[in-house]
Amino acid sequence: MNENASESLPFESPDEETRRLREENARLRRALTVHGIPIPPLSPANPLPAKTVEAIPLESKEDRARKRIALFRSLFRGREDVYARRWESADGRSGYVPVALKDWKAINRSRPEDRKRVDQKTRKFFPLTDAVVEDHLLGNATIGIYPLLPDETCWFLAVDFDKKTWEYDSFAFLATCQQLNIPAALERSRSGKGGHIWIFFDRALPAITARKLGCLILTQTMERRHQIGLDSYDRFFPNQDTMPKGGLGNLIALPLQFTPRKSGNSVFIDTDLHLFPDQWQFLSTIRRLPASAADEIVAEAQRKGDLIGVRISIADDEDAQDPWTLPPSRKRKEQPIEGPLPERVQVVRSNLIYVEKKDLPPAMLNRVLRLAAFQNPEFYKAQAMR
Repeated sequence: MNENASESLPFESPDEETRRLREENARLRRALTVHGIPIPPLSPANPLPAKTVEAIPLESKEDRARKRIALFRSLFRGREDVYARRWESADGRSGYVPVALKDWKAINRSRPEDRKRVDQKTRKFFPLTDAVVEDHLLGNATIGIYPLLPDETCWFLAVDFDKKTWEYDSFAFLATCQQLNIPAALERSRSGKGGHIWIFFDRALPAITARKLGCLILTQTMERRHQIGLDSYDRFFPNQDTMPKGGLGNLIALPLQFTPRKSGNSVFIDTDLHLFPDQWQFLSTIRRLPASAADEIVAEAQRKGDLIGVRISIADDEDAQDPWTLPPSRKRKEQPIEGPLPERVQVVRSNLIYVEKKDLPPAMLNRVLRLAAFQNPEFYKAQAMR
């Protein structure tokens, strides 16, 4: 073929192209007719099929509320057979009480000293439901839950800070969590004068393990910020390692309380004390600590003797019932404290033992404080039952 043949082909004008296409179309239609193939009519009633796009239904208000309640309950999980409701009297007193149907006849028939026992035996608790949680979020009620489950496990650990320095102490605690790769979230309390740090687990964890984890984080935090001391945090939730006989354990008020939210309280905040603008979006991003990871962290800490108030093992000792009388020999040898230390430290012995903190590095202050804690029987009792 001549290489220049294509150059000799004339270009069609638009009119010529239209005429040619019409003739070709007519020829093809005649061929279809000869072969008995029906020809679709050329009319707007049969346009070319458009690409179909599946419509995405808009989320209804009810669906959105249902998802939020499910998310809320998946994080803040406690006993579901009982919950508590906040009350407030005319004189400003307030508190929480389990929501229950009481058998007043049985209570009134009993002797005064037996009424509490009869009440505990005969009352019928109302369960925690989606409707109850919805009322809490809408401000129709303020509720609290019982973190300690009947089998003495829990779905989260919460740490309560309520001193004037709660912000700094909370940030130091969060920094330790980050160092240990433990996901944690900070909530400003209802009053705005304290905070709760929440650590969520991917499955129910023995309460004693969760609380040991809290002790470890607190211990390591104290090594950097000795001002925290043992009274900086108000308590752990759950408050007990084991279920109190005839009781429910201590409750914790749920966050996102309607009225306090308007003042920027009972909400989750960042380390600049700014609340997250979309609380639900933040809650949806919270990671849960695998229970297996919590077990490993606690086991390693116990092996090193790094837990305040927790000994490695006293099961074979004759004095196992009085662990505070044991020498600290069960612990591994303390590592030397690095850094400059003062040649002399002033100690005053009075109603208490007072140690001057001047020039003492945080690690040394923490060592002294931990030494005192190990010799205190009330500390052991409080650790298990507060």
